Amino acid sequence: MKVYNSEKIRNIAVLGHSGCGKTNLLETIAHAANVNKIPKLSNNVQMTYSMSLMPVEYEGFKFNFLDTPGYTDFTGDVVSALAASDAAIIVIDATDPMQVGTEKALELTEGIPKIMFINKIDNEKARYKDVIAMLDEKFENKIVPMISPEFSDGKFVKLHNLFEDYEGLEGEFVDQAKKSYDALMELVAETDDDYLEKFFEGQELTRDEIRNGITIGVKRGDIVPVISGSTINNVGTAEILASLENYIDPSFVDEDAKFKGTVFKTFIDPFIGKISYIKVTAGQIKKDTEVYFEDGSKEKIANIYTIRGGELIELDKAYAGDIIVVTKVSKLSTGKLISTDKNAQSDIEIVFPKPQIYYAISPKNKNDEDKMATVITRLVGEDPTLEYYRNNETHQALIGGQGDLHLKTLVNKMKDKFGLEVELSDLKVPYRETIKASSDVEGKHKKQSGGHGQYGHVKIRFSRSDEEFEFTEELFGGSVPKSYVPAVEKGLRDSMLKGVLAGYPVTNIKAVLYDGSYHDVDSSEMAFKMAASIAFKKGMEEAKPILLEPVMKLTITIPEEYMGDVMGDMNKRRGKILGMESNGKGKQVLEALAPQGETFKYVIDLKSMTQGRGYFEMEFDSYAEVPSSEAEKIVAGARKDQ
Repeated sequence: MKVYNSEKIRNIAVLGHSGCGKTNLLETIAHAANVNKIPKLSNNVQMTYSMSLMPVEYEGFKFNFLDTPGYTDFTGDVVSALAASDAAIIVIDATDPMQVGTEKALELTEGIPKIMFINKIDNEKARYKDVIAMLDEKFENKIVPMISPEFSDGKFVKLHNLFEDYEGLEGEFVDQAKKSYDALMELVAETDDDYLEKFFEGQELTRDEIRNGITIGVKRGDIVPVISGSTINNVGTAEILASLENYIDPSFVDEDAKFKGTVFKTFIDPFIGKISYIKVTAGQIKKDTEVYFEDGSKEKIANIYTIRGGELIELDKAYAGDIIVVTKVSKLSTGKLISTDKNAQSDIEIVFPKPQIYYAISPKNKNDEDKMATVITRLVGEDPTLEYYRNNETHQALIGGQGDLHLKTLVNKMKDKFGLEVELSDLKVPYRETIKASSDVEGKHKKQSGGHGQYGHVKIRFSRSDEEFEFTEELFGGSVPKSYVPAVEKGLRDSMLKGVLAGYPVTNIKAVLYDGSYHDVDSSEMAFKMAASIAFKKGMEEAKPILLEPVMKLTITIPEEYMGDVMGDMNKRRGKILGMESNGKGKQVLEALAPQGETFKYVIDLKSMTQGRGYFEMEFDSYAEVPSSEAEKIVAGARKDQ
């Protein structure tokens, strides 16, 4: 593959709902550029689970197309692709104008130059006017149907280019074309003071001025070109390439600076090993370049590649703006910077969505515990939208992701790539115990078994505390020697690991050791630890023990029409609505508190309630008392398992 300078490189992310035709579009583009001789086109829905790169050389340009998953569980790959792109193509299914993936694509590309491609325009179920109306509402008169369809008797005839004359157009199509052209000229005029002056004076703008104005408008987000077509019949493909070539500017880069690049995607290939996608943001790189990592270490990059259809294609050199692939560099992971400058700073910040759902994960073969931890750590390095950690309270290994499909895909990958079989199960809630009242008790440990006996005696007051644990002593007269006080505290702390209700850890307890007694010969630290343990159990039982549950704070983003359903559902989960406000993008942001046990699979229900249009973020807020009716069930279940 040729080496291209920065001004001839365009990085384009391709987004849209699953099944809208993204992959077919890239196949037809590759065919148009003589990359694929026979495009592999299909009307069947093709589920894409991960981002893929397709470099295309066309008329002196290099287009790095990044095909992204349409299913919302894999949004992380879309975020990665957009971080490396100059612009986006959003593919819209003309037979179903506003799908969930379309909405998500519009949200994620806010502030990014974009072109809309209305696909399946020749399908008898196509609803072109509905798509345009939807886009007009979303973008407030910034939409320009530059390549629009002509129909006759309800059937698609051909495409009309906005810059061509209106010969052959009839009826409403003449009016539509002229209206679109006039709207475009007004938008172009607003991109430059000189153009605006000519426009108001009634002078025609030249083709170069129009082209420059569109380029500026697209970059600012003030112009959103719309191209219609049909991937299955290779209609509109050439027009897309021409629009990308004419109206999308490359990112501003410095070819003469020191090399710098950011990893925006990594994955493990079973045959090749680690593969890392890197956006070159400054300078240039060639094979055998020695680079620094973020930890200050350095390594020689033996070869640089691009990749197409799983095939690595070696490159001699790559300039700023290009996308390269490197292999078998273990220190690279998504978001990391490499550079020939040890003190370089990254130009790309990638903000990934937080996990929406968690499961406990365990190997089917118990001997694979260490292997599972190693494999998952590698896979989390590939996909930062995953999270893996061990909960020390519940003794479960937890895996978090964007949804059921996301985690089930991960499980399949572990089996197929690493021969590791794992099981997902529901999480245990890390309940805790505390007291509501106060108590005053004594604990006496006395045992005689030949020789020295054991004797420890304490009197302790217990009460509720705002702190996790408070311990003080108010001893007088040497009733308990000072040397045994630490043993009493240790006995209490050890006892707090298992409460009296259901064996959950105890928290928010204050203990005051105020009296007791000892024996000159038989007393010992162990005896006083035992005495403290006896006092603890009595003190808990007499001070109205209660169960606490973790409460999570949820920030839920939903279309307004689903507000009633979501609020009603939150009430059923024993949740509390804190407030709501508009996000200024047509959705409402709801803040709520809910018990953690009611949120483990909330993402599944939220997607069901909102037709996949809702999403949320969640963080721990506090612990709160479990209602008595719920507590009885939890305690009964816990005792049954003991």
